[in-house]
Amino acid sequence: MSAATTFDVERVRKDFPILDRQVRDGRPLVYLDSANTSQKPRQVVDAVSEFYERHNANIHRATHQLGEEATEAYEGARIKVGQFIGAADETEIVFTKNVSEAINLVAYAMSNAATSHASAERFRLGPGDEVVITEMEHHSNIVPWQMLCERTGATLRWFAVTEDGRLDLSDIDDLLTERTRLVALSHQSNVLGTINPVRTIADRAHAAGALVLVDAAQSVPHMPVDVAALGVDFLGFTGHKVCGPTGIGVLWGRRELLDALPPFLGGGEMIESVSLERATYAQPPHKFEAGTMPIAQAVGLDAAIDYVSEVGLDAIRAHERELLAYALDALATVDGLRLLGPTEPVDRGTAISFVMDDVHPHDVSQVLDAEGVAVRAGHHCARPLHLRYGVPASTRASFYLYTTTAEIDAMVHALDVAKRYFS
Repeated sequence: MSAATTFDVERVRKDFPILDRQVRDGRPLVYLDSANTSQKPRQVVDAVSEFYERHNANIHRATHQLGEEATEAYEGARIKVGQFIGAADETEIVFTKNVSEAINLVAYAMSNAATSHASAERFRLGPGDEVVITEMEHHSNIVPWQMLCERTGATLRWFAVTEDGRLDLSDIDDLLTERTRLVALSHQSNVLGTINPVRTIADRAHAAGALVLVDAAQSVPHMPVDVAALGVDFLGFTGHKVCGPTGIGVLWGRRELLDALPPFLGGGEMIESVSLERATYAQPPHKFEAGTMPIAQAVGLDAAIDYVSEVGLDAIRAHERELLAYALDALATVDGLRLLGPTEPVDRGTAISFVMDDVHPHDVSQVLDAEGVAVRAGHHCARPLHLRYGVPASTRASFYLYTTTAEIDAMVHALDVAKRYFS
């Protein structure tokens, strides 16, 4: 399917074998948990299987044919990822095991800057310096910065979230000052679905002399993302949310920053030379890839990027906009249901979190599961955001390219079942 063709969701669904499953006493699976992890098309499963069956070897080490094939496949995936997000070249792409590790890589490397040579000066933090995040962040984009501030004596600050689920930029001049060293924010909220004005914040942060890191785990699978257009310095995403395997993530960084940033982990392959007294490090990206990397997973991510690119990210985005508008209207008919975040399909993705009067989100989720509808319940690794809205947890439905309006109808029906059950 090309981007130019009409989006055919039923044709797309044929590529995902798991969607034919029956669950809970023979009910058809309604999978509405794609913000948690996406399902995998047959093309990705076949690519990983083909690698293990025909090309499996370690990379950058062996001189035999299998080693050459494995290295070519792994580095080919790096090129593919760079092109996918608009990197200047593949040397700006670092493979990690997930976006959490990508963010931690930057945070811990900044800690290591304290003992590095002068080129790492811009990454050094101390008392009086500030790191700015937002109230809507995933724990993966909160805890690493808390830990960095604890190690260095820097101060953590944050943008608040408005009642309707948008970032409150009214105090941007107070938050982004000459003391700000780094701003870390999500491109799209995993709870609220809010798409944040990254470029606006990045421009203001750069004017203050700060670096900008973006968690794009929830945006890269659903829309075209170009790192140059966003105007940021670092960006991370994870393969398993974009139809790829688990165990593979990506950190993109501007090459001049990766050149100056100290390593995060030490070990094999990240070195240039080693003696018992000292080591010198390889050039980026290999400086940040110690040990045996997730090779088959990189091959699977390459196939996943091919898949979503063939379907067309613009087509996926248009399909999801229709789903979002349909779902917001449908959920508005459910008595006692309160949405968290924007209630209009503007600058918003397809993760929809909600609470129901007098029914705990985990109970809602269990009833939906009994009806064959898979959603997530909890604080979605965003407890501070739930505290801001005065709720301990929420139920979250999230859609992707294979979701249908009939599945949204099934969810609404199951919510009615839950409401009757607990009334």
